[in-house]
Order: sequence, then C-alpha cells, then structure tokens
Amino acid sequence: MERNPAIYILSNQYQGTLYIGVTSDLIKRIWQHKEGVIEGFSKKYGLKRLVYFEQFEDMAGAIQREKQLKTGSRAKKVALIESTNPDWCDLYSKIVG
Repeated sequence: MERNPAIYILSNQYQGTLYIGVTSDLIKRIWQHKEGVIEGFSKKYGLKRLVYFEQFEDMAGAIQREKQLKTGSRAKKVALIESTNPDWCDLYSKIVG
C-alpha cells in the first residue's frame, strides 16, 4: 500500500471551528470525516470542510508539522489557511481530482 503522509485542517464554516489531523491516506481520511464515520471532536462539531493540507515525504515529517500547528495560535492557523485559501473553500474536490 502506498503511503502519502499529510496534515490537514478541517472546519465547519468560514472562520469556524478548526481541527488539525495527520494521515497516511488523505483522500480516505477526509471521506471518513465527511461521512461521519469517525467519532470524536470533528464529528461532534460537524467539521467536514477541508480548508488546508500539506503533503510530506514521510510520516515523521507530517507528525512533526501536526504538532507544530497544534501548538500555534488560532491567528497563525487562520493566516496559514488564508494564505492559500482565503475564502475557506472545501478543497476535497481538488484532492480527489
């Protein structure tokens, strides 16, 4: 199985609640969030909009970046999202291509 490590940020709306995650299969993981098959924070708050993602060569790099983002301020997370996605559009269609 080919692994494609990535970090991602989900939201429920423009400037809404944020969730940061890490995965080895971005398409599958976001599909799981959208379908509500993952219990927890993202399901509770309806976080189904993929607003940001980064891909990595290895899982160690992805995990390191996830930890870095999680410890940063909300303002830094919002600035990161808006640097590439100012309208907070759902990027899922871009990754399923």
